[in-house]
Amino acid sequence: MKAELVLDARNGTGESPVWHAGEQALYWVDIPARTLNSWHASEGHTHWQADEMIACIAPRADIPGAWIAGMESGLFSLLPQADGTLASTLIAPVAHAAPAMRFNDGRCDRRGRFWAGTMLLDMAAGARVGRLYSYGKDSDTATLQLDDLIVPNGLAFSPDGRTMYLSDSHPSVQAIWAFDYDTDSGTPSNRRLFADMKPLPGRPDGAAIDVDGCYWICGNDAGLVHRFTPDGRLDRSLEVPVKKPAMCAFGGPALDTLFVTSIRPGGIDLSDQPLAGGVFALRPGVAGMPEPAFGG
Repeated sequence: MKAELVLDARNGTGESPVWHAGEQALYWVDIPARTLNSWHASEGHTHWQADEMIACIAPRADIPGAWIAGMESGLFSLLPQADGTLASTLIAPVAHAAPAMRFNDGRCDRRGRFWAGTMLLDMAAGARVGRLYSYGKDSDTATLQLDDLIVPNGLAFSPDGRTMYLSDSHPSVQAIWAFDYDTDSGTPSNRRLFADMKPLPGRPDGAAIDVDGCYWICGNDAGLVHRFTPDGRLDRSLEVPVKKPAMCAFGGPALDTLFVTSIRPGGIDLSDQPLAGGVFALRPGVAGMPEPAFGG
């Protein structure tokens, strides 16, 4: 199965792809460029500039065209403007565990609560200062749910919303966990190892869930997207023409296209991966789940 190039975006760190069904458009962020991006098959590529790095996004159900986003200093509401900027409102500041941190991976659960993790900008330091937060539409602050993480990633929720998945991308961890998830209270429990990715190619990065309840996760550094069955068995691995796929998302009219964003690290030899930082599409033969909106 060959990956199709959607856009030679040349993103420094292309992350958090989200299919917007109402617009039939793909949205994602480029973290170091501080941009929110969109792509539509007939309208092409558009981007908007933010004042802070944007790491993860989800559409808002209560404000047309707006997004909730995990950024550097906290959670923001973003509204794209005609001049290419983003009107931003800080809705939940976060006191990080250490200086020089930002949000990383995030998404909404099936009830519309926003979940997002934080990490140290210097990932190589391996500091366990990463945290996982949740935030609901009636919340005053972001609620700390988990700590002792390095690079929280791979957030996803099963089709029925009763299982939460979380990974840690750091080379010293490379684990994916599953949790029982109380959909009423928004509380995870019974943390257990879902998959150990140390013996497998690639570090666990961003993820998506399909209608069969299988968990798709990017194998960063290996140019692969892995599919795990609900019992934690590696089912298949699909190739993309770059070494660092970052996150995947189902989209398209039938939600049967798997979009993949990627990373273009500065200062690397691009002779064997000239499309690094691009956005790609795979046809995996299975459909995904609609992405919940915040507060929906």
